[in-house]
Amino acid sequence: MTIQLSFFALNQWQQIAYSAAIIERMLPNYKMFAEAVEFGDSKLLRNQLDLVWQWLDKNNRCKINYEAQLAKLELHIPNPEEFDSFGVFPALDVCMALVSLFQIMQDKDSDGCQSVSRLSENSVSYYVELILAQDRTDESDIANEEIENHPLMQWEQETQTELYDFIKLAPENKKSCLYAKSLVLEEGLSNLGIEI
Repeated sequence: MTIQLSFFALNQWQQIAYSAAIIERMLPNYKMFAEAVEFGDSKLLRNQLDLVWQWLDKNNRCKINYEAQLAKLELHIPNPEEFDSFGVFPALDVCMALVSLFQIMQDKDSDGCQSVSRLSENSVSYYVELILAQDRTDESDIANEEIENHPLMQWEQETQTELYDFIKLAPENKKSCLYAKSLVLEEGLSNLGIEI
């Protein structure tokens, strides 16, 4: 079921831009969770992602203290055992995706880009499974095929593929960053279909 894209064919800048764009689609899930349970600080995550976009603009490149950013982020990572709501899992996925993004920025050979892609896909897959389970009248298992054919899952795969196709040919500049962002946010929805 995993989205099959060759992330090692992308250079470091492309991997970072791809990951940042994918996290843009995930971030509203954290915000919704944080507001619902009064945990965490979605503004901190927003600021961290904005820092990454600024770093990607070579004409306006900022320095990032990764250790300090990771230490700040750590305080806002939810523990699924402490929350009794589905929202904790997509919120956790956002945090893990940001950790992976900071890894790519420090080590071009990390598989962080693959991790970000998978975390987003897993959030959607888990959510779709939940939706399908609620619609069930019997106790039968949900087939992988049902999850894969669900419109939200299809949309996730199409968005990741479209973004990948753009990023692998994109010039490394601010304009590319703006386009990547608009590409993933044009529907005004998070990867779970939640309005932004």
